[in-house]
Amino acid sequence: MQTRTLGRKLEVSAVGLGCMGLTHSFPPFPDKQDGIALLRSAVERGVTFFDTAQVYGPFTNEELVGEALEPVRDQVVIATKFGFDLSGAARKSGLDSRPETIRSSVEDSLRRLRTDRIDLLYQHRVDPDVPIEDTAGTVEELISEGKVRHFGLSEAGVQTIRRAHAVQPVTALQSEYSLWWREPEEQILPTLEELGIGFVPFSPLGRGFLTGSIDERTEFASGDFRNTLPRFTDQVARKANLAFVELQREIARRKSATPAQVALAWLLAQKPWIVPIPGTTKLRRLEENIAAADLELTPDELQEIEGAQLRPQGERYPEATQRMIDR
Repeated sequence: MQTRTLGRKLEVSAVGLGCMGLTHSFPPFPDKQDGIALLRSAVERGVTFFDTAQVYGPFTNEELVGEALEPVRDQVVIATKFGFDLSGAARKSGLDSRPETIRSSVEDSLRRLRTDRIDLLYQHRVDPDVPIEDTAGTVEELISEGKVRHFGLSEAGVQTIRRAHAVQPVTALQSEYSLWWREPEEQILPTLEELGIGFVPFSPLGRGFLTGSIDERTEFASGDFRNTLPRFTDQVARKANLAFVELQREIARRKSATPAQVALAWLLAQKPWIVPIPGTTKLRRLEENIAAADLELTPDELQEIEGAQLRPQGERYPEATQRMIDR
């Protein structure tokens, strides 16, 4: 697979793998051995960039990723995250990026991931009670100690990015970005380009919606995160948003591709330092997503997508979740 560079020097596969769905948010989950087999199959097919987090489970996702990738540790880039209050301390914000917590969290992640270093360590959400300079400074110390290689932020706003980057260079920002969530284009992407920071879009397939496998009648399993999201709970919005999929299908038909591949190819065409991390539990979907790295949309096709002027219906998150986004 082609590679791309995040920040100044973190080289990764052009399409990574978001591992969350193997243990968290989108049941039913595969059994442990099937999850390990999928992760190792990804490596065999050229994926080198794997994304996990402490909160996915919590903890079980890191354990799965660590066991699966231990035999090929030096061939892959592992990203994980800290920042949620998982101690039961019930901090008001639900977040915890205090320096002492970051340090203990990293030690725990290293153990679960069966490794001596974290390639890319993200702050999962900005903690309003801890100055970002303190967070960045703590990660800077961990980098100097060899326990972390690169610093990342997730869902951070422009001012937070600039303040953190001034203390410890930020290699990558992770935020949602796709054909039906383009908010990062307004301020985030220009800032990242100015500062030389890479961008890692999560949910690049709209939590499955942009694959074309979901319509207004689709029901999700109990415990599925999508049961809490307005874009999925509102059937009117779901039906309206099928316009995105219809456009993707038309382009995909002409290119002997799939709607999901068109959605990923569109992301890859936006900037050379964008690396999407679609998640899946199925080998056929993994192979489909990987193949998107070789699908090139023409300027006319990109203009066709822009010219459609599609706008998504329904809110991205419920209000309480949206309040945790640093905007």
